[in-house]
Amino acid sequence: MQNEEKSAIYNVIFKRRDVRSFLPDPISPEIIDRVLTAAHYAPSVGFMQPWNFILVSSKEIKERLAWAAEKERKALAIHYEEERAGHFLSLKVEGIKQAPLTICVTCDPTRGGSHVLGRNSIPETDILSVACAIENMWLATCAEGLAMGWVSFYKKNDVRDILQIPPHIDPVALISIGYTNEYPSSPILEQVKWEKRRSLQQLIFHETWGN
Repeated sequence: MQNEEKSAIYNVIFKRRDVRSFLPDPISPEIIDRVLTAAHYAPSVGFMQPWNFILVSSKEIKERLAWAAEKERKALAIHYEEERAGHFLSLKVEGIKQAPLTICVTCDPTRGGSHVLGRNSIPETDILSVACAIENMWLATCAEGLAMGWVSFYKKNDVRDILQIPPHIDPVALISIGYTNEYPSSPILEQVKWEKRRSLQQLIFHETWGN
């Protein structure tokens, strides 16, 4: 690998952010296809490729998905102390409505049949594989000059009902994609002092746990 390619990969990894504010500008079909192709080329355990992608551009459906996220956000706020609850409630979910495209990334636990290499031993490898596809989407959108936001609080049955997803399919993530003029230089949760990046050295052990 050339030094330029190596630098490009690391630059995208370090630059990528979870974004909540979007412009209404449309995204060309060619770019969307490249982002989805990057997702589809993610590694998957047993090559099961358990993902599907539901592309949502309808204003009505995006508003219903935003309602599901907002409902769950308010319900979750009761678990935090007053100041922390205020921070939590200030986190935007309007990105679902603002972005020109929202993608629901799903996981099919039956993909590949009953005996998928690797999944027999560790069943959750199907969702882990979907997470790899989502990370590829994040890196691809960043490389394309786009922003991406992962909405991770909603009741799955709400999303199933809105998007008519079969009961055995897991709606893993709601992903909003679009252009933005508010691309953060550091993670939003770090900016609002919700959490700080941990020291990598404190997370590395040698040979055995804690060593």
